[in-house]
Amino acid sequence: MALLEPSRWHDLLFLDGAWRGGSGETVDVIEPATGGTLGRVALATPDDVSAAAQAAAVAQREWAAQPHFARAAVLRKAAALWAEHAEEISWWNIREVGAIPGMAGFAVHTAEQECWEAASLPGRPYGELIPSGEPRLSMTRRSPVGVVGVIAPFNVPIILAIRSVAPALALGNAVLLKPDPRTAVTGGLVLARIFQEAGLPDGLLQVLPGGRDVGEALVTDPRVPVLSFTGSTEAGRRVGELAGKHLKRAHLELGGNSALVVLSDADVDSAVNLAAWGSWFHQGQICMTTGRHLVHESLYDDFVERLADKATKLPVGDPARDEVALGPIIDAGQRDKIHDLVTGSVGGDVRLAAGGEYDRLFYRPTVLAGVTASTPAFAREIFGPVAPVAKFGSLDEAVALAGESDYGLSLGIVTRDAMRGVELADRIPTGIAHINDQTVNDEANAPFGGVAASGTGSRFGGAAANIEAFTETRWITVRSQAPAFPF
Repeated sequence: MALLEPSRWHDLLFLDGAWRGGSGETVDVIEPATGGTLGRVALATPDDVSAAAQAAAVAQREWAAQPHFARAAVLRKAAALWAEHAEEISWWNIREVGAIPGMAGFAVHTAEQECWEAASLPGRPYGELIPSGEPRLSMTRRSPVGVVGVIAPFNVPIILAIRSVAPALALGNAVLLKPDPRTAVTGGLVLARIFQEAGLPDGLLQVLPGGRDVGEALVTDPRVPVLSFTGSTEAGRRVGELAGKHLKRAHLELGGNSALVVLSDADVDSAVNLAAWGSWFHQGQICMTTGRHLVHESLYDDFVERLADKATKLPVGDPARDEVALGPIIDAGQRDKIHDLVTGSVGGDVRLAAGGEYDRLFYRPTVLAGVTASTPAFAREIFGPVAPVAKFGSLDEAVALAGESDYGLSLGIVTRDAMRGVELADRIPTGIAHINDQTVNDEANAPFGGVAASGTGSRFGGAAANIEAFTETRWITVRSQAPAFPF
């Protein structure tokens, strides 16, 4: 039986077992590769968010009281369901998001691993004994925050939703999930269906596709004390400001403009292979995408020539029907932002070495040569398949160029001397660094997050980060007898 049947989508949007669907307008689910309609979903409204929060707060209390092994069992079943239905879910991811099959398969596998990792959380120690100057037992204890609001973007909707949803549920919370309306199926409905089949009680995971008004209602609702937001830096600033005004914790995973630094001793073929994957995988629509290539001047011309040659040979097209390396950009608005940055960067010493063209939503892998720190495509996050390449002479110059960005998410360094790479990475502040690898990496058990304009630090992945994100710490003391005070 199919896990996702369009005629049953309304059944996957639930509050307490009675409410069905969103009360807002109904919108088409569009396949970016063809412009065709895959189905329709009903959007939520701010009133739906309020009703959902109320029902979630009620359901959460009983869920948190469940034995740890009962919550773990639901997460283990969810993990098994991701694997069991991988082919169907991948198909939806290819069609709705425009992901190539390899990317879609990776997303589903990561979702499975996120659930396996989360299944270990309920059974972990949830406090510690601490010394006290008084004759008493003194301890800390971790408790669920209650209701967690999760806002996930369009680009990698499965991963960017499940990495908050799974640990939050495992630790005894309820979750309100707002996927991007463009990817409401794989970013929301598929998670609801997986957890419904896994035996998660009603009301604990509620999907609320919607726009900015729904997101604002989620951030401001008093029954939602913790927000997990993944998206652009601009939107993240608004979420953080609004959350701060309402005295809420907001975990913000934002944009990036990650650098790949190719040192003078690097193998050029290996560096070009890393660079191509880092910039063009998933059409560059990844926060960790290699947005800036910093290449030593002795290798620069050779690097640009080989990277441009690779760009001209990569097939671009419909990933559901052809064997391609790049699929479509999510929509025309995003495509036009990419193209404006490319065309606005060319001129003077900056030249188009490859690409810079598109057919409908299919944007060719692009190489920009001769860029500097002031080039728009170098200074700003592109979120498309564009590789701007700059040169440097000394390590100090490389550090300065890498530090020109406001972002601090991921970093790649290519060198035959791994320790030299580690030493260089220590001079460039980012949340993630990879020596002899490109910038796009993700594992369920590894902490993930950025600094500066890329977010508020690592808080996804691994037990410590997830427990910190989705629980509160209480101080508890116990005495055998009450103390006597002077009055």
